[in-house]
Amino acid sequence: MNNRIKFFAIILGTLAISLSLTSCLDDICDETRTFIQYNPIYSGYDQIRIDIVAEGPRELKNPGKLYSYENYLLINEISEGLHIVNNEDPSNPIIEAFIPIPGNVDMAVKNNILFADNYMDLISIDISDPLNPSLINRQMDLYSNYWFQEGRGFHIGYRETEITMEVECSDPNWNNNRWFQDDILWAAETAGGFDTSGGGSAPSVTGTGGSLARFTLAKDHLYLVDQNNLYTLEIDDMGAANLITDFNIGWGIETIFPYGDNLFIGSNTGMFIYSLTDPSYPTYASEFRHAQACDPVFVDGNTAYVTLRSGTRCQNFNNQLDVLDVTDIFNPSLITTHSMDNPHGLSKIENKLLICEGEYGLKTFDATDDMEIRSNLLNHIKDIHAYDVIALSLDHVLVIGKDGLHQYDASENELRILSTLAVNRD
Repeated sequence: MNNRIKFFAIILGTLAISLSLTSCLDDICDETRTFIQYNPIYSGYDQIRIDIVAEGPRELKNPGKLYSYENYLLINEISEGLHIVNNEDPSNPIIEAFIPIPGNVDMAVKNNILFADNYMDLISIDISDPLNPSLINRQMDLYSNYWFQEGRGFHIGYRETEITMEVECSDPNWNNNRWFQDDILWAAETAGGFDTSGGGSAPSVTGTGGSLARFTLAKDHLYLVDQNNLYTLEIDDMGAANLITDFNIGWGIETIFPYGDNLFIGSNTGMFIYSLTDPSYPTYASEFRHAQACDPVFVDGNTAYVTLRSGTRCQNFNNQLDVLDVTDIFNPSLITTHSMDNPHGLSKIENKLLICEGEYGLKTFDATDDMEIRSNLLNHIKDIHAYDVIALSLDHVLVIGKDGLHQYDASENELRILSTLAVNRD
């Protein structure tokens, strides 16, 4: 056999082996994968725009945001409404009523007027008598992220179902982590989460929200954020909130915190600062960018505290506290970073910084020295779940988590429990 024949024999042999391997790969490229199937949920006007009437007290099942107003606490039951809690005695909080509000997640209160989201609407409710609320105004279709489909109603979210199935390599979505098919969203477990929501008068009395709030009151205006937009509403003499302006400020917007003449807005990609020189028309001042993460913000003096955490929806692998210098709101700068477990909401009272660590509980730090915060751990309560905290005073701290409401006295280094309203998931 001459050299030329040998060469072609080698080539043919190599091709045969290659084709054989390809055939084998075709046989084994199918794989079993687990997906989250998101089926759309629709609701009609009659299911959303219901009468505002207080019902008897309910137990906490799925608590969300927390708000303090005078001697009352408002605890959101996610997408269902608000628990009215008499907290005149923090050692013995009493759930007195429940106000059903479909789609409710956020709230704020000023002069006995409760502002709450009701899916695509914003409603104003007189709670002079919290047990006998009355609707004042409905700002209809304020939020544009709830679309209407004829014959089905408003798309208000998704119902999640875990599906494990075999995917063939010939399937066009074989290598995809997310896709839509027949109005259903499919997402691989490794793809990250999916957001299934969508002068001369008496002094103004407002309440206090947590660092995870999307509603805030400042300078006689109500400011709201959704995933992309900042809304500014003026409150009239009757207590109705009327839209002045709304505009896109980015994506992944999460929280809003007022301080001084500015709004500090947390997003998946950074902290934005908007000036309230003209309260009716907030103007962009600056931003501080970070890796994609969930980031509640709390501001005290010239310092902003920003928590970044990991998690499926947050798509971040760092769990940390960023301490920022915001003396110049047009040029915020990083002072230092401290590693954390899984930080969520936070609050500060005097020199004590309280940070919710989700399933890792609640931590209290001495924040006198920004550079030494992590080294100055005062207290760590490990046996609770905590995602937001409101420090009303040194002797009254409110903590909300998946397991319910916890109240503490923080006047000493060791936090002292005052009371607990536990969740009942039965």
